[in-house]
Amino acid sequence: MSLCAGRVAIVTGAGRGLGRAHALAFAAAGAAVVVNDYGVALDGTSPDTSAAQQVVDEIVAAGGRAVANASDVADWSGAADLVGTAIDAFGRLDVLVNNAGFLRDRMLATLSEEEWDAVVRVHLKGHFAPMRHAVAHWRAESKAGRQPDARVINTSSGAGLFGSVGQGNYSAAKAGILTLSVVAAAEFARYGVTVNAIAPAARTRMTEGTFAEMMAAPGEDAFDAMAPENVSPLVVWLGSAEAADVTGRVFEVEGGKITVVDGWRRGPSEDKGARWNPDELGTVVPDLLGRAEPAKPVYGAS
Repeated sequence: MSLCAGRVAIVTGAGRGLGRAHALAFAAAGAAVVVNDYGVALDGTSPDTSAAQQVVDEIVAAGGRAVANASDVADWSGAADLVGTAIDAFGRLDVLVNNAGFLRDRMLATLSEEEWDAVVRVHLKGHFAPMRHAVAHWRAESKAGRQPDARVINTSSGAGLFGSVGQGNYSAAKAGILTLSVVAAAEFARYGVTVNAIAPAARTRMTEGTFAEMMAAPGEDAFDAMAPENVSPLVVWLGSAEAADVTGRVFEVEGGKITVVDGWRRGPSEDKGARWNPDELGTVVPDLLGRAEPAKPVYGAS
């Protein structure tokens, strides 16, 4: 398979789950891969650098090219080191897949400041910092007359699209990633860079506790709709040269199903042509809501 032959891809959080599946899929498609993983537990504690190296060993054993990187992607210098690893090891960078993250789930009424900060940091800043250093490289390449054909694939979730009870910090960070991706797509286009986002549904460490029944593996001969490997084909394609005209879009991916998510769009409106009086809005707002599409329920809401 040569869809990504000659390309160099960074995948963050690639020691397990979705990131590991993406790294292996890029390698199988011919890309050289920087396998990044800080190696933390599900709550972001106890770093262990062995996870990334295990995936590298698997790729190399299969005849591919890969190097490990254990940087904290939400650390400014760590993100710079990550991009530098790709350039030092392989001489270029073509694809950045932002995937790393962890959870600190709690209802908002009891969520601590530290739990909020930690989750927003790893997901939102952990997307921005690698993107910022990657685009600095691509911008320099473009200005030097070597226009990139580069890709960024960011990872949001259904929680970012629709919300999830008990995951206010995670939902907010993942929603932020969606808008960050749209802005980046508009700003990076001049440098030959596309930016898209995915909202995957798959069985990983982060989902198995929340959706235990849904995420259970099927029988031996049945299609495993929740396998992380189902998400990776779209990620690899978005990272390829074939996807040059796709940017600023969001895709839900679950099993064999790919859905384009339209995002926030203006619905019904009423323009008085002057300032409203609050007393008038008791009929106006219900009328607008009656003409609008119903809101999708928040995950976990009764």
